[in-house]
Amino acid sequence: MKLYLIMLCTICSLAVYAQEKITIQITDRQTKQALPFVTIINGSNTFLATSDSLGQASVSLPDGMNKLSFIMTGYIRLDTAITLPGITLLSVSLEPDAEALDEVVIVTSTRNNQNIENSPLKVEVLGATELGEEAGIKPGNIASILGDVSGVQIQQSSATSGNSNVRIQGLDGRYTQILRDGMPLYDGFSGGFGILTVPPLDLKQIELIKGSASTLYGGGAIGGLVNLVSKRPTFKQSVDAIINYTTLKEYNTNLYLAKRNNKIGYTMFTGYTGQKAVDVNNDGLSDVPNMGSLLIHPRMFYYPSDKTVISLGYSGSFDDRKGGDMRVLQNDGDSLHKYYEQNTSQRHTGEYLVEQYMGNEIKLTVKGNLSNFNRIVNSSSYSLEGNQTSYFNEASVLVPMGRNDLVTGITVVGDDYIATKPDTALLKSYSNFTIGAFGQYSLHIRERTTVEAGLRTDWHRTYGLFALPRVAVFHRFSEHWAARAGFGMGYKVPNPLVQQNIDYNPMYLLPVTTSVKREMAYGYNAEANYKKEWDNGISLFVNQAFFLTQVERPIIFQQAANATISLINASSPVVSKGSDTYVKLELHHWELYLGYTLTDARNTYLPANTFVPLTPRHRGAFVVVKEIEKKWRFGLEGSYFGNQYRYDATTTPGYFFIAAMVQRNIGKHIAVVLNGENLLDYRMSRVESLYNGSITNPAFKPLWAPIDGRVINISLRWKL
Repeated sequence: MKLYLIMLCTICSLAVYAQEKITIQITDRQTKQALPFVTIINGSNTFLATSDSLGQASVSLPDGMNKLSFIMTGYIRLDTAITLPGITLLSVSLEPDAEALDEVVIVTSTRNNQNIENSPLKVEVLGATELGEEAGIKPGNIASILGDVSGVQIQQSSATSGNSNVRIQGLDGRYTQILRDGMPLYDGFSGGFGILTVPPLDLKQIELIKGSASTLYGGGAIGGLVNLVSKRPTFKQSVDAIINYTTLKEYNTNLYLAKRNNKIGYTMFTGYTGQKAVDVNNDGLSDVPNMGSLLIHPRMFYYPSDKTVISLGYSGSFDDRKGGDMRVLQNDGDSLHKYYEQNTSQRHTGEYLVEQYMGNEIKLTVKGNLSNFNRIVNSSSYSLEGNQTSYFNEASVLVPMGRNDLVTGITVVGDDYIATKPDTALLKSYSNFTIGAFGQYSLHIRERTTVEAGLRTDWHRTYGLFALPRVAVFHRFSEHWAARAGFGMGYKVPNPLVQQNIDYNPMYLLPVTTSVKREMAYGYNAEANYKKEWDNGISLFVNQAFFLTQVERPIIFQQAANATISLINASSPVVSKGSDTYVKLELHHWELYLGYTLTDARNTYLPANTFVPLTPRHRGAFVVVKEIEKKWRFGLEGSYFGNQYRYDATTTPGYFFIAAMVQRNIGKHIAVVLNGENLLDYRMSRVESLYNGSITNPAFKPLWAPIDGRVINISLRWKL
């Protein structure tokens, strides 16, 4: 027995001794830049390593021939073989996959440009493929495509103007932070009609973070974050034009141009959306308003070297929408038919960006914007004009440190609101000013595990100092299985101008009193992923996530008997918890998506029914897409919205939403899309009236289902 043990130990020691450690350097074959987060597996499909921020990885391999595969989304898989001993350094270059490049791999919301699959911070991306489809289906704005994402709800707050806000994981829209290229733009008074004035053709991708992201982007990202990423020019001339018309009397014309050479580049977007008022349910009031919306977004780029990018841009949005009594809209009103509401707004934004790559792949970024938003509200009962000036400036640096990296920065952000008319407005002004500093360190442990820890410290001029820690971990068990978990804190200061599920009359908003305290939030998330790819064009991805967010001292709007609206702190928290299931299957030229979200969101301060109103507890969705020889593309999608509680604690029925599209590609440059939304024609007005009171002075009910009914559109797209 002793001899056997000695022989066994000797064999084991020889096996260990026969392991060779080699260093692998991975780059992009075209740009020669290092590729981080490339997955390396052996001939038995066993996970070996992931390349670090410098594109390097170290692996231990046995003597003899070893088969290695290098996998990264957006690049052609590389299979190779090496024989050991004799090699200590292996250089590998991956070829970009022209077809897969439409699938976004690197995201900006992580701050360190991590691969989306290996990031401890969960980010979902709507990339070029999804936005390209949406540009032909709903070219006017991005509300529809955001609402297709599991765990995200687009809440229409006004039947007259169509205004909507984005809700994530059951929380109100004010807890969702909307960014444009990583900079806040749609918040407070300037949040009005924000997502309704952003067309998909002007965007490269949309990045969504569900759960707390306040450490990286400021206290307001409690429920989640939506980052709208603009396109950048390439060396090829880009021309993309769309015209569209719908049965709901909406028409769109959009044009995008872009080009760069060695030193200079530009992008230019211009788009117009027109809409005629329509009374879908024949109750005498418009269900969609008269509207005209114009957007202009030019940007200039200067490249003094291959390591420097300087950009200046301007964005102008001009929006006019009028809804109400159809007779008033047709200039046939009288003393009975006189109700209307008209919103005229302008948004002017200047932006700048400087990106500088220095030695050792250190990246310095300086960016900012200055925005002025003016909105005039005229109605049959009041008139109000308000103006908000917002500003944002940030300097940050990304420092790769071997297999790890550090990102740190400082921000200065603020806004100033003034009610210019009338003098009788109760809320005449409101302002914010915040200086913040943040840092995040990402530690890659043994190639399979990444731990991130971050801290933001903000000083608000009125509400003092905030410290927002965040910690997250990602671990890849194998090529197929991975998991992540995280915790983060956020805050929200009192603001009577934030987006609500109900549009309150701004004339009755009261100034914030000193008794109203800031909200503090604590968010937790955990999830597991399974991914499997087969050689015959079949792939499967499954994600199961769990979330919990608790908002302490939640700020609620309280309306008095005299109609004035004040802010107060509730005595108990708002708690939203649940699960989010996502399944994606690709089978040759078929794509199948299934999603289910369970949301238990409660206002625990209420004495009886604590469920957050207008929040479906159960929501399911599916998408089926079939492509035929790149000439035809067919799509069918459906959603189920479960019962929701109204504000009076009664429940709504559940309902289905079905849409279908067919796309015909003519040659390489022309595409025609025929699309149908809400094919079952489900409307809230089929269940109940949309308003109480008389047509002279209607009081609209909070909206829990579509009100515009079935819509068919046809679009023509020409792309060079």
